[in-house]
Amino acid sequence: MSVQDVIKKSFLQGFQNTQMSMRALALTLLVAGLLGIYIYLVYRMMTANTFYSKSFNVSLILMCVITAAIIITIQSSVVVSLGMVGALSIVRFRTAVKDPLDLIFMFWSISVGIICGAGMMGLAAILCVGSTVLVLVFYYLPEGRRSMILVVNASDNECADTVYATVKKYDKHYHVKSRNLTLDNVDFLLEVKVKDSEGLLKELNQIKNVTSVSLVAHKGESVY
Repeated sequence: MSVQDVIKKSFLQGFQNTQMSMRALALTLLVAGLLGIYIYLVYRMMTANTFYSKSFNVSLILMCVITAAIIITIQSSVVVSLGMVGALSIVRFRTAVKDPLDLIFMFWSISVGIICGAGMMGLAAILCVGSTVLVLVFYYLPEGRRSMILVVNASDNECADTVYATVKKYDKHYHVKSRNLTLDNVDFLLEVKVKDSEGLLKELNQIKNVTSVSLVAHKGESVY
């Protein structure tokens, strides 16, 4: 027996998986599809309507089923698995992920597909339940005060000290982001964390030479 025959018998044929029936294949893909629908519903419930992408959500279901089918195919033969790795290595995804949570859901869908394809459907169900509990608990956890951008427009630079003193009454740790001075007016851009935003705006608006005041919220880190 040659070395090639030994390798073929001990390695290549050792990875053959011909015992899986069509019924088992269909059951595996069905469970993967049901768990993908479950992930679809969780994502739909948690995502705000403004940033919700139906196409991305539907892709989570297909990703789960397709990944399970790929894992089943890879288990059939080591030669097929090497060819599959080579084929998938040329795939490039160009879509930018808008929210880090979308990346988590994508990885969740792929993981469920891999686990179902490996035949551990009970573990996949436990993963879905556990992930849902963790995501919901920490997603809806009360947050602290978020940073806000305060924009003050004035017709004269002489009111700068008064503006800073007024802001300091509401937030002692404010940060001056920029200060733009032109021939006609001056603009102040500050980062603040305040509880009484209405009071701050009213008091700033009463300062002499202040023409307009705006307070803009942005997605930043929360301070507890």
